[in-house]
Amino acid sequence: MTDRYGLIGYPLGHSFSRKYFTEKFASGFIDAVYELHPLEHISSINRLLREYDIKGLNVTIPYKQQVIAFLDELSPEAREINAVNVIKVDDTRGGRKLTGYNTDAPAFEHELNDFWKQPPANALILGTGGASAAVAYILRKLGWKYNFVSRYDQKRQDVISYSDLTSEIMSATQLIVNTTPLGMSPNIDTLPPIPYNCITTNHYIFDLVYNPEITLLMKEAGKRGAFTKNGLGMLYRQADLAWQIWHE
Repeated sequence: MTDRYGLIGYPLGHSFSRKYFTEKFASGFIDAVYELHPLEHISSINRLLREYDIKGLNVTIPYKQQVIAFLDELSPEAREINAVNVIKVDDTRGGRKLTGYNTDAPAFEHELNDFWKQPPANALILGTGGASAAVAYILRKLGWKYNFVSRYDQKRQDVISYSDLTSEIMSATQLIVNTTPLGMSPNIDTLPPIPYNCITTNHYIFDLVYNPEITLLMKEAGKRGAFTKNGLGMLYRQADLAWQIWHE
């Protein structure tokens, strides 16, 4: 019997996940399919699970935090991060059990260690969604100091607005991680409103967007000598970790 896996989020036109898993299944002679399920409302996950015999799901923007209300259990890491990007579906006597995991965090840690070879320093996390929570979890673990940056009015002390990014803050920052969808296909002409005139050769820009592979943020930062990295390696690593979870 063919196993079914998939991705939920909205929209999903940017996603490489289906291509990645389809090629993985073909190369490993695995009898499985991976489908995209763009859900306009997270509550539609109940209908999706009723209609399809799904073994596992990936979760992307904007549902990494909203989906928690529909799950039966969380891994310790997902509980602490308060965000889920992998769901394992187990059949039980009482029905289905949905367990949430977070593979964004270990995938980000692996990619960050490859990107940054110096002691922990100061970072800015652009965005306050589910991906930003995973990034913050790893930065705390590794000993970084950081602030979130958001265009929305925030009450939290660790969140500042883009308009607050002075030259002093920028010069004291070594790592900038973009966790927002700005610059993601099809809206490739968008980018976070940081002060690009303050970007220098001392900055490392990690854009979690992977489609396109070189975002406008990376282009503008690269023009000023910054080191840049996209989220493609992180995508592949978290996908492999998801596969391991589904087949524990």
